[in-house]
Amino acid sequence: MLETTTSTNGSSGDPSSQPSGKTDAAAIADILGTPAAEAQAAPAARGVKIPWKLLLVFVLAGGGAVAYPYVKPYIGSDEEAAALDAMPSVSVAQSDLVISVTEEGSLVSAENVDIACGVAGGATIVSLVDDGAQVTEGMELVRLDSSTISENVSAQKIAYEKARAAMIQAEKDHAAAVIAVEEYTEGTFKKELRMAESNVTAATERLQATRNTLSYGERMFRKGYITPQQLEAQKSAVDRAELDLGTAEISLDVLNRFTKPKMITELESVRDAAAARLDSEQASLDLEKAKLDRLNTQLEQCTITAPKAGLVIYANGRNRDREAEIKEGTMVRERQVILQLPDLTKMRADVEVHEAKVDKIRPGMKAKVRVQGREFTGEVTSVANRPESNWFSTAKKYVVQVTIDGTTEQLRPGFTAEVEIVVADLASVISVPVAAVIEQSGEFVCAVRTEEGFERRSVEIGLSNDQLVEVKQGLSPGDRVFLYPRGLLGDGPAKSSSADADGDEAAAGGETGGRGEGQRRGGGEGRGNGGGPPSGRGGQGGSQRGGSGEGQGRPSGSQPGQSPAGQAA
Repeated sequence: MLETTTSTNGSSGDPSSQPSGKTDAAAIADILGTPAAEAQAAPAARGVKIPWKLLLVFVLAGGGAVAYPYVKPYIGSDEEAAALDAMPSVSVAQSDLVISVTEEGSLVSAENVDIACGVAGGATIVSLVDDGAQVTEGMELVRLDSSTISENVSAQKIAYEKARAAMIQAEKDHAAAVIAVEEYTEGTFKKELRMAESNVTAATERLQATRNTLSYGERMFRKGYITPQQLEAQKSAVDRAELDLGTAEISLDVLNRFTKPKMITELESVRDAAAARLDSEQASLDLEKAKLDRLNTQLEQCTITAPKAGLVIYANGRNRDREAEIKEGTMVRERQVILQLPDLTKMRADVEVHEAKVDKIRPGMKAKVRVQGREFTGEVTSVANRPESNWFSTAKKYVVQVTIDGTTEQLRPGFTAEVEIVVADLASVISVPVAAVIEQSGEFVCAVRTEEGFERRSVEIGLSNDQLVEVKQGLSPGDRVFLYPRGLLGDGPAKSSSADADGDEAAAGGETGGRGEGQRRGGGEGRGNGGGPPSGRGGQGGSQRGGSGEGQGRPSGSQPGQSPAGQAA
């Protein structure tokens, strides 16, 4: 038993590489003597007691191993410090911070004369002036396909002539109907009235004559000059005359009460119907005339001339496809803008801003516009409410219009422009690089350098630009923060470098019980990649496979953290 203990101590290698507890045990063993020599002198037998000197050696060695993790945070690790120093970090300071959004876009004219397609249903471009050409007023710019419109014009002329012929017939019919009404009231009726009245007069006269004859005949009959038959004949003549007078009076009454109103109504009905047909044919003629005029106008629209002199720009969209590109053979829609004549004295820059930044921008904000080495001042005049459609990207971008101040006659539409929109100008604020802040579990955190290593610190951030972010709370001037701290902090809340002490304690626990099952009942795992010592080594019993265990030594319930030194190892 003593020889085994001596062999284990002898195989430990260079004493300088062992923990301080073993170094102290070796020194005490040299002073008190070698337990192996005493073991050789004593007879080997069962039940021999362990010498008190050897027991003292084990007590001192175990105490040093157990105390090491608690002393280690105060001693520090040169490897860990060197690894932290090698990581990029910046010092926190107060300074002025300009929050701006910088994007690239293109120049367009703030005021354009649009040349659009005026053909109903659209047309195909047959010929087109060159993009960027200088044109004069009245010069032909675009010629559209007019073959279909020409055929429609010819067909419409035929329809128009038919409508005009029907209109002429309706006019004649209406005029005849008007004359017929006047003819009856002023001619026919008066003639018939005279005839009826004449018949009444004649019948009255005949009645009076027959009555006179009858009166004379009655005197003659009393004197016996005429026979009774003659007297009866005279009475019959009177009766016929009375009937004739009644018939004439009835005819006159019928003419006035019935015939005249009926004829006037019939003739006026014909006249009114003719007037209605005339209006209908007039409307039809007007419709056919409007169609013909519209087709003639569209035929004229197939040839587009310049309304004024200027520079010609093709009206190609920002995210156009090749099928919709303005060129000869392209089908254009009605009212689609084909060309533009820009006003070069009033220019603006249109930039596309990502949806994550567009909420910061408001109309009226100042901006700087850089074009081909020249810088202009400007102002945001419009922010789009809807994103631009882009088939080639899923990113949502909104068009922001920035009007350029001053003279812009030397600028041309289509020039690339870099626009910097000033969102805010903060004075004397704490700011750190954007790479120093990460989001974990719904909060923003930084890794701050401390004397012991680093610590995880929650911060409240404000505005930011592409490089710096404002820190409202959580940091003070003079603090030093690490860049890209996710390697230190992991993917969630984790302990700072004090976890190294827990790892050392776990390693010591694994080393103390390592040769057995490699576990310390009061501890936990303690693997080298957790909170273990900088060397990344776990419990000695587990790493050397001296027993059946793996040398687990992480305290129960603790979360494995990763120190930068452990990661480096």
